[in-house]
Amino acid sequence: MSDSGKSWVKAEDVARLAGVSRSAVSRTFTPGASVSAKTRAKVMQAAEQLGYQVNIIARSMNTGSSNFIGIVTAGFDNPFRSKLLSPLVHQLALHGFMPLLMNADDPEQLAPSLKQLLSYHVAGVIITSGAPPLSLAEEYLARKIPVTLINRHADLPGCDRVASDNQQGMQMLVEYCRQRGWQQVGFIGEHPHHFSTRERYAALCSAGPDLTIQPCFIAGGGYHAGRAASPQLMHCQVLLCATDMLALGALDGLRSAGNASALPAVTGFDDIPQASWDPYHLTTIQQDTDALAQHAVDLLVTRIADFALPSRHRAVPVKLIVRDSA
Repeated sequence: MSDSGKSWVKAEDVARLAGVSRSAVSRTFTPGASVSAKTRAKVMQAAEQLGYQVNIIARSMNTGSSNFIGIVTAGFDNPFRSKLLSPLVHQLALHGFMPLLMNADDPEQLAPSLKQLLSYHVAGVIITSGAPPLSLAEEYLARKIPVTLINRHADLPGCDRVASDNQQGMQMLVEYCRQRGWQQVGFIGEHPHHFSTRERYAALCSAGPDLTIQPCFIAGGGYHAGRAASPQLMHCQVLLCATDMLALGALDGLRSAGNASALPAVTGFDDIPQASWDPYHLTTIQQDTDALAQHAVDLLVTRIADFALPSRHRAVPVKLIVRDSA
């Protein structure tokens, strides 16, 4: 095949045009590799002229590593996790990494998906809140692949954690309840084993011992769970929901079940885009997704450089957003 018929430009083509060795081209496109400024300029000029792009797959096969980062999550339809993905992808790009998304909703697909990520020689893995089992983290760590958890908990060597400050958030809500004179408090959460629900309920109990708290845990969580739970707590003055989606469902459930003038106030936790929509105007705790993403990627990048670092945890401050629902 003639040169004009090639569909991909190879490193050898760049080396030939630049008048340098094939290894010089490789070093030019390898972060941290040693190459003179003169050689780099010649290679970059030739690469731009030819439209050359590094073959990441080939490099990963040759070196045993790549610039791919696996992002493992469940519930792509969850607004908070969707809100988190954008800054995660942005932060990875700033460090020269590319994301590979893995949906952990289907338990039967976990093993095949795990093998698929490993086949790309991922440099690290980020596991977000939701359903992915922590056994996934153990699988990666056993292969010395760094793992960062977001809004999850695990004490595993080689694994770092970043989470919103649930204690701070619930303290803010408890103080807000005191300011409004509310003492009868309902709490709507997912299964108590769910990390965020467990932490937020425990924080509520420790921050508000003077309050009368009635919990209602609904397996699965989400809008429909909140809608189903809220009529059971209509006698409360306020419902503190573990997530915004629970809170939006709770608001609609209350409105369909009782007298609007006698309904309890409702708060959420997340500040998803829908929280500000009509007719919700949800009072909620805002998670800083930009900061969560920045810390998660920073922890992962530093551990890629040194897997032996001790496990680390960072708590990200939250903010009370007051709207019309409470």
